Formats: sequence, structure tokens, C-alpha cells
Amino acid sequence: MPNSDIPATDALVRSEKRFADGAQYRIEIPSTETPKAFRVALEEADKIGCPIHRVSQGSGIQMLSDDDIREYAKIGADRAIEVCLFTTPRAGFDIGGMWNAPAGKFIQWQVRGSDQLRYSLDEVKRAVDLGIRSFLLADIGLIEIVSELRAQGQLPSNLIIKSSAVIAPANPASCRILERIGSDTINVATDLTIQQLSAIRQVVSAPIDMYVEAPDGLGGFVRHHETPDMITFAAPLYVKLGLRNSPDIYPYGGHLENLALSLTRERVRRSKLVYDLIQRQAPEAIISATNQSHADLAVPAIQ
Repeated sequence: MPNSDIPATDALVRSEKRFADGAQYRIEIPSTETPKAFRVALEEADKIGCPIHRVSQGSGIQMLSDDDIREYAKIGADRAIEVCLFTTPRAGFDIGGMWNAPAGKFIQWQVRGSDQLRYSLDEVKRAVDLGIRSFLLADIGLIEIVSELRAQGQLPSNLIIKSSAVIAPANPASCRILERIGSDTINVATDLTIQQLSAIRQVVSAPIDMYVEAPDGLGGFVRHHETPDMITFAAPLYVKLGLRNSPDIYPYGGHLENLALSLTRERVRRSKLVYDLIQRQAPEAIISATNQSHADLAVPAIQ
């Protein structure tokens, strides 16, 4: 291998890397599209005993009012849970057609043109002003710009950049690039083997975000039983439960409320199933405490 930092082969190496608090894993509930869905997730989690460290949203900041964002921030701050919002617009919100071509599906998540870069940055600044400190970005150029603004003090120093699963990095070199340009937590391709995840972990320090159940649009894999090994060889790890056999509801609107809330409840239920599996198969695995702040957890800031 030309660069000695890149493993020459995909092999299992136990990870000694950790979150700032010494934990190996945390749980994220994705596609939590509204503050109401956030409250439903917490109600379900409290009822069945499922820890939650982060929620993320996929429809985009464009679809949220200022009051929505303030409420997200308040709930997150009250429970010490990171709230990660996606930026919009993206190519799929625009008039270009390549995103809808057979070979161009993933382009729909990228930022198209300088105007869209400006619109996306406006959304980040708007949400920051309302208390949000974590952003889900699907464009490498936007990741680098937001990282530069953070370094320059134009955005908060504790802002977290989460690279989206639709970028789908699948090897150590690609993940290292994402970390280098500013990603603080990296969604990887959903079909990577434990060996491939281990090779990535040997190169990057940023937490890996892993769908142990992927939405159909990202493969539909149900990999619950592999989660303990993922933690052992790829920690620190955000364990994420999408839903197989469920519709894509982006961009969310009120006409989809009942469906969105049902999907949220089920994501929490399945997260609990995986959490219980970890307790049985790897009880020594360390999970971050809930209801308390951690240095690398971007809990919203309430003014």
C-alpha cells in the first residue's frame, strides 16, 4: 500500500479508541422529523428503557419553522441529547435532472451550484442562532466550508459536522478524507463487513455512524446480531436503526404525521431490541451515560 497509514488488508483489529467519556457506543434515532416525533421517541424510550444519545432529521432545515427548531433545541437541552439537522436545499430540490437519472441517484443529496451552497450556509447559521449545534451534511464541499467557518470563529467551536450516509464512504482512505476536511462523525456505507469497518477504524478517530438496520433506500440490511462485533472492532460507534420495509417520507409534511410518528416509535423499539442484544452478547461493552452532557456530544444551546 503506497501510504503506510492505510491497512494493506481488511483484518480484524480490536479498537481501543473511545468517545470522550470513555464509552464505546451510543444510540441514535434517525429520521426524527419533527419536535413532536422527538417527544414521541422519548416517551417510547422511557417506557421500554431504551437509551438515546442523538436524534437526527432528514427532510432538512428548510422544512422547519423557527418555532420548530427552538422546540427541538429545548427538548434536546432538557434531556442532554444531540439534535442533528440536515441542510437543504439539495440537487433533488432543484430543477436539474441528473439526480433522477439511473446513474445519478446519489447526486440528489449533493449541493448544486454556488447559490445552493449559500442557501445551505444560511440554514446552518439560522439553526445555530436558534440553538442547534449539530448538522448533517451530504456534500464534501459544504463539509469543508462549514469546518473552515468553525475554525475561523464564524460558527461555534463546539459545532458537530456529521457526514451523511448517502456519501457512503467504503474504505479507509475515503473516510480519512472526510475526517481531514472536517467531519466529526462519519456515516459509512451500510454493507461493510466487520473486517472493512475495522480497517477504517485503524485510520480514523472520528466516531463511525452505522446503520445496523438500513432503510430500503440504503440497502435494507438487518444486521442486529453483528452489532457487538461492530462495537468491538469499530468503536467509537453510533448505533443507528433505520427501518426495512418502510416508506421514504422525505420531505416530511403534516400530511404524513401519523406515519412519521409510527415509524419513530418502531425505530425506538428496534433500538431497544439491539440494546438488549448487546447486553446479552457483550455486557462488557461501555455505553455513554444518558441525561448528561459529554464533551463530544453537541447538545443544543439554549440562549
